[in-house]
Amino acid sequence: MAEKYETVIGLEVHVELATKTKIFCGCSTAFGDSPNSHTCPICLGMPGTLPMLNGRVLEYAVAAGIAMNCDISRFCRFDRKNYFYPDNPQNYQISQLYLPICRDGWVEIEFNEDPAQGVEKLSPSMKNPSLRTKKVGIHEIHMEEDAGKLVHDDGGDYTLIDYNRAGVPLIEIVSEPDMRTAQEVIAYLEKLRRILQYLGVSDCKLQEGSMRVDVNLSLRKEGTKELGIRTEMKNLGSFHAISRAIESERQRQQALLESGREVVQETRRWDEGKETSYAMRSKENARDYRYFPDPDLAPICISHGFWEKIRAAQPEFCWEKRKRYKAEYDIPEYDIDIITDSRQMAELFEATVALGSQPKKVSNWLMGETLRLLRERNLDPSDIRFTPENLAKLIALTESRTINSTVAKEVFEIMFTENADPEMYVKEQRLAMVADEETLRRTAEKVIRENPKSVQDYIRGKDRALGYLVGQTMIACGGKADPVGASRLLKELLQQEVNEA
Repeated sequence: MAEKYETVIGLEVHVELATKTKIFCGCSTAFGDSPNSHTCPICLGMPGTLPMLNGRVLEYAVAAGIAMNCDISRFCRFDRKNYFYPDNPQNYQISQLYLPICRDGWVEIEFNEDPAQGVEKLSPSMKNPSLRTKKVGIHEIHMEEDAGKLVHDDGGDYTLIDYNRAGVPLIEIVSEPDMRTAQEVIAYLEKLRRILQYLGVSDCKLQEGSMRVDVNLSLRKEGTKELGIRTEMKNLGSFHAISRAIESERQRQQALLESGREVVQETRRWDEGKETSYAMRSKENARDYRYFPDPDLAPICISHGFWEKIRAAQPEFCWEKRKRYKAEYDIPEYDIDIITDSRQMAELFEATVALGSQPKKVSNWLMGETLRLLRERNLDPSDIRFTPENLAKLIALTESRTINSTVAKEVFEIMFTENADPEMYVKEQRLAMVADEETLRRTAEKVIRENPKSVQDYIRGKDRALGYLVGQTMIACGGKADPVGASRLLKELLQQEVNEA
């Protein structure tokens, strides 16, 4: 009888912090600029330079720790982690091993226990019997600096180094080995992403590398407590890659154990194109890095007042907003889940409602046109640039029937792209609806004269003919006719045709 194995998973999540400057110098952290344009002697590791801690990094690390129910160390320090990689300009990394800033925390996750449902995010409002909750322990959170980036030639002839990322501040969130499936892992990462984005400490854009995941995975016989030999898969950059890598590594280790071979502790790299992993190097232990306290950075003492200030500034998180929205706003639970998933979307919703717009009208624009344009342009909610004031103006223009729904969508797209004032844009482009009754009547009469077949169809009881005539009236008015008014006038004029017939 074949042995049954339990999968044991722990994660190391590296998160780039949303500071404007690097952790130990004043160089910019902006993403996407020309290579090596954000460097200085400090982040390039030049001899004789001295690092100085960016105070915002400490604030963000403490805020993350509080939100994840961690104990905050009142005394901590930085250590040097010695290793010799080409993207590490100092030949050591400044990190925290012995006295990290945060310890012994937890987050609660919701996940879909049914593997047939896959690892896609499940809306909390969806009633599903396989939805489960559990706590995942946070072993520690520590501060450290990022390394540079290697840029490999497609032909394999050379490798270039971009040091813009060297010295960008990170927090590394190290979980306990509490997860068992890819579903749990994705739920955990989603929870971290929401927490960190709501705090404003990181944008967590996996596609830009500001959230990177190392997966530690081992197997053990069901019913045993002792952990198996683990492997680490480095720098996974998408939820799809993470879930595929977990399943692939689980199958690889199981095949080894079932054939009587041993799993080797090693670091592996996931090849997304081939959907397989390969060994990079044997797994190092802490002693291999020869950690010692950094002599150039003073220890950090955190006062109660500093801790209390950070704790008091914690935001209302999405799960708290969901409860309040259900009590305050008459909108569907599905809308609530989507809107509160992003802090930017939630703030936009609340601010627009505060300006007097009806909650459901605001929700319709966010759930409809806003999400459509974000998807089409491959943007995140954090990339939204239009203001609550302009969204409220657009809603008011449609409610007052100054513009029709077709024109409103056109105006919204300009507002989305340029944050244009909708009132000014409608005025400048002369997009207001044709409100003059006599002008609209003359247009409707002309449409009836030019479309005798549709008129006869209507007289014979084909109601769809009215829709066609309304559409022709809209076209004749350059899309600016009031469809309600046009429909009313056409019915009136067509009734005259029916009476005459």
